[in-house]
Parts: sequence; structure tokens; C-alpha cells
Amino acid sequence: MVTEIQSKNLDDISFKEAGIYENTRFEKIHNVVYDNSGDASILIAQEIASIIKLKQKENTNCILGLATGSSPIKVYEELIRLHKTQGLSFKNVITFNLDEYYPIAKSDLQSYFHFMHEYLFKHIDILPENINIPHGDISPDNILETCIAYENKIKEHGGLDFQLLGIGRTGHIGFNEPGSHSNSRTRLITLDHITKTDAAPAFLGLENVPTRAITMGIRTVMEAKRIILMAWGENKAEVIKKTVEGEISSQVPATYLQHHKNTTFVIDKGAASLLTQYNTPWLVRSFDWSEELMAKAILWLCEVTSKSILRLTDKDYNDHGMESLLAKEGNAYTLNIKMFNRLQHTITGWPGGKPNADDTSRPEREIPKKKRVIVFSPHPDDDVISMGGTIDRLVEQGHEVHIAYQTSGNIAVSNREALKFAEVSLAMGVRDDNFRNITQIIKQSNTGEFNTPELLTLKGVIRQKESLGATRYLGIPDGQVHFLNMPFYETGRAKKNALGEKDVQIVCDLIAKIKPHQIYAAGDLADPHGTHKVCLDALFIAIEKMKTNTFMKDCWVWLYRGAWHEWGIHEIDMAVPMSPDQVIKKRKAIFFHQSQKDGVMFQGDDAREFWVRAEERNKDTALKYSQLGLADYAAIEAFKRYDF
Repeated sequence: MVTEIQSKNLDDISFKEAGIYENTRFEKIHNVVYDNSGDASILIAQEIASIIKLKQKENTNCILGLATGSSPIKVYEELIRLHKTQGLSFKNVITFNLDEYYPIAKSDLQSYFHFMHEYLFKHIDILPENINIPHGDISPDNILETCIAYENKIKEHGGLDFQLLGIGRTGHIGFNEPGSHSNSRTRLITLDHITKTDAAPAFLGLENVPTRAITMGIRTVMEAKRIILMAWGENKAEVIKKTVEGEISSQVPATYLQHHKNTTFVIDKGAASLLTQYNTPWLVRSFDWSEELMAKAILWLCEVTSKSILRLTDKDYNDHGMESLLAKEGNAYTLNIKMFNRLQHTITGWPGGKPNADDTSRPEREIPKKKRVIVFSPHPDDDVISMGGTIDRLVEQGHEVHIAYQTSGNIAVSNREALKFAEVSLAMGVRDDNFRNITQIIKQSNTGEFNTPELLTLKGVIRQKESLGATRYLGIPDGQVHFLNMPFYETGRAKKNALGEKDVQIVCDLIAKIKPHQIYAAGDLADPHGTHKVCLDALFIAIEKMKTNTFMKDCWVWLYRGAWHEWGIHEIDMAVPMSPDQVIKKRKAIFFHQSQKDGVMFQGDDAREFWVRAEERNKDTALKYSQLGLADYAAIEAFKRYDF
């Protein structure tokens, strides 16, 4: 669909042509869904370019409302490309940004003033006097006057021709947090805790995030002639469902957009995943039942009826919109047995394959009996957090397990942790000026978290040694632990570089050296600071480059989830049970990562420690299997096979 649209005359592009499916009775805002945010971002940029060119033909200014954050970055990249390669001029463009933190200086790396110049303005020919961003550095006495002036300036230019929006997990647009009134205008507002939590990585800690911001109001946004709202990833799925299918409420300010006559939500599959037509499509349309959708529907039916698989009846299927599935298979008994056997065959205590056993209905092969295994871990603790029990099984069962830590994880170590290690080293008599400098600058600083080259080096060493403690505890030789230190990560800031050829080559070199029979990797794209996705992309590119090698034909790839989400039961291809003793052993392995245990900087919106999250998630997966009528285990780690 995307390719077809891109081949048209760009001036005629309309997102209303682009929906994968027609919007259903559940959806109150027009939306289109794409496989990935990259393709969608290109189309958004092309619509903006079309509006600019139309205004140029009319010899008038184009008034754009712009957003910040990670969502519009690729849109701005495409606009820059159109400027540099196709001559798109921005000399007739006047921009008004949605918001800015308060108080914050323009020169601060976290300011939206800096963001907009870094990601867009300094790369195009827009006139400096045409750039309008709320001032985050004005005195409190001037805030009201400045906000009124901002509103008046938008009105003087005839209002916004186009407004680009992201959406926060609170449902905010701009910084219009829950409780914002539909008639609100540009003003100072207090930020919600979830909003501050999401911003914490950029500010190197929650305590450094400003508590307030200046934002355009709901009414200001609603007066734009055209609005596109972007949302990417599973983290946005819940708020997108509330916004698109829920009732209009000040507690989800984005729902006000249901009243706008020319709004389109442009979202990827992750963000759309909880919308009715994608999450439970059998409730809204007819289609051909795939095996995975059949499994998802039956497990959903178990949940809504509070029944185990084998207790479902014909009436249950008919009463819940699944009559076409029942007609296809004949009766509930046949469907139930098929689903029960499928789930039962995912369970194995032998993640590397069981020797001398029939592997026809097992998730892994018997041969070779001793497998070479690489566990890729984006950060230096994801391995034990996500699959510590499985690693323990693989080692105990005689497989050659290699752990590959893809990034140093250095910025996730707080300065107070670094100070502790520097002071211990000095107390032990280590004569090192770096340690003296580190202790001095941390003690003298009152600016919160910051990094220097010396600090980053120390923090990286802390993460390395913690990782080695955990892998030794699980019985993995030091020579089988690899610290890849992929370059894209080494910026010293939450904002990382783009994935590069060197990053991919590092992954390729390790795979070529080990020649693994199994690869485990983090498939958790809900990671709130994005490192998991970059690391997974690096692996997928490496696999694509290497898949013609003979040894790759014997390699299977298994994806685990990180600390934020688990695979849906219908997605699981291998479920590895853990005994109560293994649950405790996994917990102790996680405890070796002491710098990440208490008050970690990038916790996300879940206040639980990582080991608690992981443990409760594993127990919940086991409980779901038990409630479906399968065996009752203490905990289960889950994996999905990636077929390349």
C-alpha cells in the first residue's frame, strides 16, 4: 500500500486513501496503519511538502505547527532530504512549535529550541525570524504576557495551516496534560509524572526533568486547518486505543481531536495493536483465519469466558463473534484439542534440545547434542533479567553458551555509584588522577547527573564487572563473555547515534567466530529508550548479510522480551519452565548488577525493580498456562522463533 501511494503525484497524496482497512464502528478518528514508522514518516513529510508548494504557488506563507520528541525525527529527516535533493524551499514557511520546558535555557541540549535547530532548522533555508518557539527562559512575571503574544502572532498569520502532533502516554498533545480544558490556550502547565518519567533519559534522571512547561492550548491546536498525529510502537498502543475508540474526556486530552474535521492518526502496527480491528478483528469483519490469529482468538475466548481451553463450547464460540472459525473447523472439540496440543508442544525443559528424544513435537532440535549458543544482550543485564533461567538450563545441560553484551550501558550508572567505586579505589591505595578528578567533580557539582570521558570509562567498567559476576555465578567461563561496545551507543547521552556499518560488522564478526546453532536476542521493541530496537536491527542486518554461510543453515534464532512486556501466549514458540530454586537463582544473578538495583535512572513508568518485574512476569506467564489447563509451574520464560 505504501509503495503504491508513493508512486503517485505527491501533490495528490491523501492519507485518507491509505488505510490498510476501512475504519470500523469502534473508531472515532480516521487512522491509517503502516508496517513501520519510516514509511509513514516519509508520507507525512510529503504531505507537508505538498502544502508548502501549494502555498508557494499562491504566493502566500505556509504556517506550520511543529512537534518535538522522537516521533517526528524521521519526518524532519525526509523534509531535509527533500530540501537538499529536490529543492524544496522553506522561505515561505513560518513555524510555531507546540511547547517548551520551563525553566530551560535555549542552549541546553534538552531544550526544544536546541532540538528543532539540531533536527530541522539548521539544515534548511527557513528564515530565522520565521521560527517561533515558546521561551523557556523568560521571567515568571512575563509568562502570561508572552503566552498571549504567542497566541496573537498565530492569529495574525491566519492560523495554522498544518499541525503535526505526537501523543504522550498520558494522552497529552503538546503538553496539555490530563485535566486540560477544551478551550485552553497557550499557557504554563505542570507536567504529569508519567510525562516526566518518559523524559528522564534525556535529562539523565527523573530528578533533573523540569516540572513545568509552556504549551499551546487545546483550542489553539483544534483551530489548525489540518492535523496529523503520529504514534509509533507498543508503548503508545494503550493511549491510542483510548483516544481513537474511547469517549471524549479531559483525562485523555487527545480525545478532543474526535471533534476535529480534518485529523488523521498515522500509526505503526505496534501503536495500532490494541485497536479492535487489529486486536480482535473477528468482532468487526470477515477474513481467512491464519494459524496465529486462530490461536489468538481462542486464547482471547478463554480469557473473556474464564475457561480453560478444553472447556470451551460451541456456544462460547458463537456468542463471541467466532462462528466463522467454528464453521471452518467443525466443532469446539476439534478446535480445543488443536489449540491445547499446540500450546503443550511449546513447553520444554530442554531449550537446547533434548538428547536421544523424538523432537518432532518439541520446539528445538535434538541434533547437535551440544550446541554453540550466543545470547545477545542489549544492555549488560538484559540477559539475566529476561532469560536467566534458560541460560542456567543451557549451561547445566552442557551447551557452549556465549553472552554478548552489545552496549556498555555506561550512562545508566548514576554519579553516586561512580563516586562510590572511585572512592573505594582511592582508599585501597590506587594512585590514579582520574579517580581523584572524578571524586572532585562529582562532590563539587550541584547540577545533577552529567558525564565526562573519565566518568563514562569508569561507569562502563562497573557494568562489565557486574556482568562478569553474574555470568560466573551461572557457570559461564570469562572467555565466553563478550563486551561488544557497539559505537552507536557511545555518545555519553541518552540520544544515540544512528546504527552504522561498524556496529553491524561487530555483530557479524562474533557470529562468524562462534558459528552458533542458537542465537537468542531481545525482541522487546517497547524498550522506552530505544536501545533494544537498534541492537535488534543490527542483528537482523547481520543475519541477512550472513545467511548464505553454510553454518547459518543450522542456526535458529529465538527472541526474548525485555523487562517491559512479555510475548502474548499465542506468539510463544518455546516456553521454558523454571523451578522455585531456579527462580531464586535467577534473582541472585540479577542482584550482581548492583548499580541497577536501587533507584536506577531509566526505570520507565514502572516503579518496581527490574528483578521484581521479571519475576512477576515469569510467574504470570506460568499462571496463564495453568489457567488454560496446562501444567502448573512456578515460572516460565518465553521465546518466539525468528525465521530468517
